[in-house]
Amino acid sequence: MLVATVSAAISSATTRVEDGLTLSQPLTVTWRYQTDQTTDLTPAADEHTVFIPLSSGVLVALNAADGKLVWKAEAGGTFSAAPIADERSVFVAQRSGDPDRKPVSGTLSALSKTTGVTLWMSTLPAALTSGLAVDTVSLFGASPDGHVYAFDRRTGRVLWSHQYEEEFSAPPTVAGDHVYFGSKAGTVRAFNVKTGKLEWQYKTGGAIEGPVAVSDNIAYFGSADANVYAFSEMRSKLLWHRRTGAAVQAVTAVSNGVLAASLDNFAYLLSLNKGALIWRRQLPGRILSRPITASDAALFTPFSTDQAIVLNLRDGKTVNTLMLGEENSSAAAPISVNSLVLITIPHGLLAFSAPR
Repeated sequence: MLVATVSAAISSATTRVEDGLTLSQPLTVTWRYQTDQTTDLTPAADEHTVFIPLSSGVLVALNAADGKLVWKAEAGGTFSAAPIADERSVFVAQRSGDPDRKPVSGTLSALSKTTGVTLWMSTLPAALTSGLAVDTVSLFGASPDGHVYAFDRRTGRVLWSHQYEEEFSAPPTVAGDHVYFGSKAGTVRAFNVKTGKLEWQYKTGGAIEGPVAVSDNIAYFGSADANVYAFSEMRSKLLWHRRTGAAVQAVTAVSNGVLAASLDNFAYLLSLNKGALIWRRQLPGRILSRPITASDAALFTPFSTDQAIVLNLRDGKTVNTLMLGEENSSAAAPISVNSLVLITIPHGLLAFSAPR
C-alpha cells in the first residue's frame, strides 16, 4: 500500500534548493501549521505561498514567510494527485462521481493563487493520479485508464492526448521540449510538449513509480526491477543501468552524480557517465519520496522515523538531522521555498530555516 502511494506523493515542487540555503547548517522550526488532515500528496508552492491538499478535499494556502492562513478553498472532491502552481494558478486534480466505478472519474481545476476562486474546471473519464507538471503553455497529467494528457493551462482545453494499455503512476517531468511519463508496465516515454509526438520510449523490467530526472540530454530513471537507468536522448540508446538492493523510488541528478532512493533503505550516489557506485548510505527507514538537494547535501525524510536526515553529497556521511517531533508517516516529499525547508508530518507542516 505504501509503494502504491509514492508516485502520487512526489510532485514537481521545488526539490532543488536554489536560494543559497546550506542544508548542512543548523536548521530550526520557524513555523508550524497544525492539522490532522495531511495526506501523502506533496504541497505545491511558489516564492510567496504554500498550497496544502487536505484529506477533506480542502486546499489551504499559507503565507510561506510565517505560515499564516491566506485562504481555504473547497475544491470539490478527494485529491487524486499533488497540486502544482504556475504564475497565476494552482492546479488540482480530484476524484469525483461513483467511487465503485472503475476507473473513477475525475476533475481538473485551476484556482486563483491569490483568492482560491475556481478559474476553470474540466471533467475527465478517469481521475489524474500520476501527478501534474507544467511548462509555459501546458499542464500535463496521466490517469489509470492509460491516458496521457496535455491541457491548455489557461483554459483547461485538451491540447493533445494518447492512450495506452498501461496504467500511468509516475509523476510527469518537463525538461526542454520534452515531457516524460513512466508507466506501471515499466515503460518511460518522452513526448514533444507542443505536438505530443512520441520521441522515444524505453521499457524496463519493473514499474516506474518516480519522476524522470534529466541532465545534459540524458534521462535518468529508477524502476521496480531495482535498477537505475541512464538513456541518451541524442543517441537514442541506453548508456548504462546499475542494480541496487530493491525497487528504486526516485532519482535526482546532482552536480557530482545521480542520487537514487531505494526501498532497501539505502541512498545511492552513482556517477553520471557510467553509473559507477560513488557511495551508498543506509537510512533508518524506507525512503518513499524524492529528497531536497543543494550544492552541499541532500535532505531525506525516511518513513517511520522522527527525523529528517541530511547526507553530504561528496561522501554520503550524515551532516545534519532535523527533528520532526513525531514519527513520519507521510510519503509527501519535502520541498524548498526561498530559505525554508517544508516537511509534511502526520499532524501538520513544519517550516525549517537557518537561525537568524
